[in-house]
Amino acid sequence: QVQLVESGGGLVQAGGSLRLSCAASARTFTTYAMGWFRQAPGKEREFVAAINWSGGSTYYADSVKGRVTISRDKAKNTVHLQMNSLKPEDTAVYYCAKGRYYTVSYYAYEYDYWGQGTQVTVSS
Repeated sequence: QVQLVESGGGLVQAGGSLRLSCAASARTFTTYAMGWFRQAPGKEREFVAAINWSGGSTYYADSVKGRVTISRDKAKNTVHLQMNSLKPEDTAVYYCAKGRYYTVSYYAYEYDYWGQGTQVTVSS
């Protein structure tokens, strides 16, 4: 069983930055891809970013490309999402997820464990 715990969310003004973190309970997570998704009120969950097992390959949604960086620290079993130049439309609950495979994916069904989420609110 893998447990994922997100942290780092909060309230920030437009143009600001936040760094989200996801701590995994099991060392086996290092052999799988990891991803971040988000869900805004009244909207479906959407893909944000993913990183492969080694950290050598990343993939971003077009809506965040150039503003967001995903990274992982295998020694600490953590994944980070650095978000810069935040916009009000980035407001959502952000979820960390463990992939079923070692390669990146933007499909939610290719992730098998999810965290509880952390709220990000960007004010205009």
